[in-house]
Amino acid sequence: MTLHELTIRDILQKVKEGAIDLQQAEEMMKSYEDHGFFKLDTHREKRQGFPEIIYGEGKTSEQIIEIVRVMIEKNQRTLVTRVSEEKGKVIKEALPETSYNEIARTICWLNPNEERFLYNGYTNVVSAGTSDLPIAMEAATTLEVMGCRVELITDVGVAGIHRLFDKLPKIRSGLVTVVVAGMEGALPSVIGGLVSHPIIAVPTSVGYGTNFNGLAALLSMLNACSSGISVVNIDNGFGAGYNAALIHKLAQGEKVKLLS
Repeated sequence: MTLHELTIRDILQKVKEGAIDLQQAEEMMKSYEDHGFFKLDTHREKRQGFPEIIYGEGKTSEQIIEIVRVMIEKNQRTLVTRVSEEKGKVIKEALPETSYNEIARTICWLNPNEERFLYNGYTNVVSAGTSDLPIAMEAATTLEVMGCRVELITDVGVAGIHRLFDKLPKIRSGLVTVVVAGMEGALPSVIGGLVSHPIIAVPTSVGYGTNFNGLAALLSMLNACSSGISVVNIDNGFGAGYNAALIHKLAQGEKVKLLS
């Protein structure tokens, strides 16, 4: 049994049996580790089913490197979002075991002894245009790091709706679909009226002046006529991917083990 699988009751039982002492029990029951400029939430996976995600924007390369080093020691999977190409090169050089996706702007690490995919089926990530691809890739990368298979379908926006119809059989067979669109943000409503599973809509800041950096797409998605559509924040591919992964996991009957 690993530390992540132990509940407070398990730890107390081990103290009672003499398997561990009070100091060891205290260390095991701490909910975070203080590393100076960052505090690692060691119980995040126990509470939510996945380790803490690192938001890279605003952090220096050196800070990210130090955080990732600790994360790799403690977890099987690690994800850093919003990492610029300049930072990505520095981090990759310092931590060659990680991978950097320059489109998604993510740093990922997976224990080589861990299975890449943990669940059956797949989740669709659909983008309206190529300009929406960075946000779509952020969603796809998040899903894959969380152990989900992904079908990435790109450039099928409403301006050429016939391109979408060729992909409908594939989309309909998925467990959940993340739809990424800018401009007027119409694609989620279209897909939502054609499938029987949850849709997570992601407005992007792609568009001309009255798009208002994604606000027009956001409002359009929030007012979608089709049922079963949930909407995340503008350009929040990570949030959409994370929520889709939770749906994917629950579809397999997996429950998060909570602290007790």
